[in-house]
Amino acid sequence: MAKNTTKADINFEQELWKAANELRGAVAENQYKDYILPLIFLKHISERYEMRKDEIKKKLNDQTSDYYTLDEEEQNYVLEDPDEYLSKNVYIIPEKATFQYLQDNAEQDNIKVLVDEAFDILDETLAANRPDLKGILPRIFVKSQLTAKQVAGLINLLSNPKLSEKENPDSDILGRVYEYYIGKFAIAEGSGAGQFFTPGSIVRLLVELIEPYEGKIFDAACGSGGMFVQSLKFLQAHGGDKKNISIYGQERYDGTLRLCKMNLALRDLSFDVRLGDSLLQDKFPDLKADFIIVNPPFNVSQWHPEDLPENDPRLFGPKEEFTTDGNANYMWMQTFWHHLSDKGTAAVVMANGAMTSNNKGEKNVRQLMVEKNMVDCIVRLPDKLFLTTGIPACIFILSKNRDGKDGIHRKRTGEILFIDTSKMGTMESRKLRVFNEQDINKITDTYHAWRNDAERQPELVSGSHNEYKNTDGFSYSATLEEVQNQDYKLTPGIYVGAEAVEDDGIPFEEKMQSLQKQLKQQFAEGDRLQKEILANFEKF
Repeated sequence: MAKNTTKADINFEQELWKAANELRGAVAENQYKDYILPLIFLKHISERYEMRKDEIKKKLNDQTSDYYTLDEEEQNYVLEDPDEYLSKNVYIIPEKATFQYLQDNAEQDNIKVLVDEAFDILDETLAANRPDLKGILPRIFVKSQLTAKQVAGLINLLSNPKLSEKENPDSDILGRVYEYYIGKFAIAEGSGAGQFFTPGSIVRLLVELIEPYEGKIFDAACGSGGMFVQSLKFLQAHGGDKKNISIYGQERYDGTLRLCKMNLALRDLSFDVRLGDSLLQDKFPDLKADFIIVNPPFNVSQWHPEDLPENDPRLFGPKEEFTTDGNANYMWMQTFWHHLSDKGTAAVVMANGAMTSNNKGEKNVRQLMVEKNMVDCIVRLPDKLFLTTGIPACIFILSKNRDGKDGIHRKRTGEILFIDTSKMGTMESRKLRVFNEQDINKITDTYHAWRNDAERQPELVSGSHNEYKNTDGFSYSATLEEVQNQDYKLTPGIYVGAEAVEDDGIPFEEKMQSLQKQLKQQFAEGDRLQKEILANFEKF
């Protein structure tokens, strides 16, 4: 499988973070994104307008082009024709809403007013064609504590040619900047902010596991839209067309939803993302998605299940038997299952406690999910993958595509694959672990080899075309009976066993003699050092 990823230059990132720190004192760290990302969005939108306008001008002056004309009035008509831009998902941006205008006026004392006015103009311009984008650029600069000098510094930073898509047309510069700041700001907010940022390597693992080539993609806790963006990257890496995917999302926080809309608009993606609490205010009651990729908030307590209607179609059974106010983890599971299409698959990041919880409202759901063949695979994740929360996590893969009737995947009913990645990953810093390319390939290749039908579609089995085999300490395909015997606990460690230790060929007796000799030598060295230290004490 062709898998690739774009890795941002470290120095590039450091410069961006230092620049953001110029806002210190006037803006809290967890609010940096509210000021920087809208400016990045405005820059992107206005640059695309400028590039499209330049493209039309060249055609108007090219004698070989159908656009060619020397008539100045006709040229102006074409240059001002909205359809010439909308056909390329570009909008005509009034001058005072362009980034060039802000750059030219950055040193003016009223720059904060000019930025807010630019936001207003751009917001109205976008909403005229995309009503769903209305309100994504609120007036925030005038009422902020930022000085005119700080705002000018921010604009000048973003004016750097390195950050220009116009200057670097083949590079996703602004997308990279956007993703970098989203991650950094999530880290600054910390776990207490109530929102969890999903690191890039985890997002990529989720997408690579379930392979969203085409169809409806849903994220009921979509945050800033990272799952959708990675789905697009997956599609592009495999030669797919973004026109073949439809994006649906729901987010509880208005500010985060605005960032999500900006992020998706930057990628020219069509989408339907709505505001609301997915647990109690399902904004897509009739949606059936082919892929659900989601990292919902873990262990949400006091979420008020009593407010659910008794006949809520998401519930597997009576409300008092299949919910608990102490934890919403399995209400999320029921929500995702409800929203899967007949052939749908979901990849869900979940707290480790969900694999073993004995609370009635949780265990009842987990037991039914196992009995009804809803669970396809469980992946235990290592620690320190999430900077914003220390809660150990895992991945649940749920699927309605386990009967083997699609000609691609084999029949897997009565089986669950367990993968333990607790020893994988590389420490990028003292606090953060990441999955590298090899890690992601190993995990996804294992799942795909187990899931795919090697006889009917051998090219879809990653790596070799051999059938899946259990690997001690890493993966195990358990039967329903085996899971039942473990009281429906889904912790991979229960099933995968210990990793096999390679035999070095040295007989036990010989190895024991060597160890005893080494230990005696260490004891003797310890005695020598103790006497030497005591002798030094006596000199004082």
